[in-house]
Amino acid sequence: MASINQQPAGRPDSGLSFIPVAWLLIVMALSAYGLISSWRLIGDFNLPESVLFLIYGGLTGGVVTILWGLYLLGLAFNRSARFPRHYTIWQVAIILWLVARQAYTLLVPDFVFSAEALGFTVAEIAIGLLCIYLLRRGGGADTVYANPEAERPPLLVSLVAALLGIILGGAIGACIGFLAGSLIADATHMSCFEGACGFFAVFIGLGGLITGAVGGGIFAIWRVNRRKPARSA
Repeated sequence: MASINQQPAGRPDSGLSFIPVAWLLIVMALSAYGLISSWRLIGDFNLPESVLFLIYGGLTGGVVTILWGLYLLGLAFNRSARFPRHYTIWQVAIILWLVARQAYTLLVPDFVFSAEALGFTVAEIAIGLLCIYLLRRGGGADTVYANPEAERPPLLVSLVAALLGIILGGAIGACIGFLAGSLIADATHMSCFEGACGFFAVFIGLGGLITGAVGGGIFAIWRVNRRKPARSA
């Protein structure tokens, strides 16, 4: 007997339930950029302890955000029914981190108030709340993320694949970016005074590293969690 694919009852999805996935990718990319930008400050003991505390906290938060985000992408690519709930937990944790970081920079005297940074934080929180609202129960997301995941691979497999994808993608992206930066510097006859052309190549290489790492992790998660075609009886 042929099985009937029944969709959960509820309001039909308008496509807005995919916005949280896009925002997840953006947050992961920003976290990867923050890791690259803050890496050179590790071990700089000339900075105040309060600043180092924020830097190390940001590095830890960035790693957790990316790894947790890759797991959520696996759920999203598989249209898992667990994605809305797990995404909501992740987004709440991100919002709490943003509030704690902003409060820390406002209360500690070593930091200078920045209206731009405050506005960016408020915008991130607002977008996060919007994503939570879009994935609410009965909002239509349950018609998209409804896969029971009967053949979903173990979590450890997804994490190992994500780590390998990040490492390989980052290495390939860094090589391609550094090579592209060197070729651009040569083609434009960029001055190498005080290592300007070298810094430019390294900067492009870092961009390639970020893009490759994020792209490699996403591809690995998609490859492992992609749904297999249903077998006919």
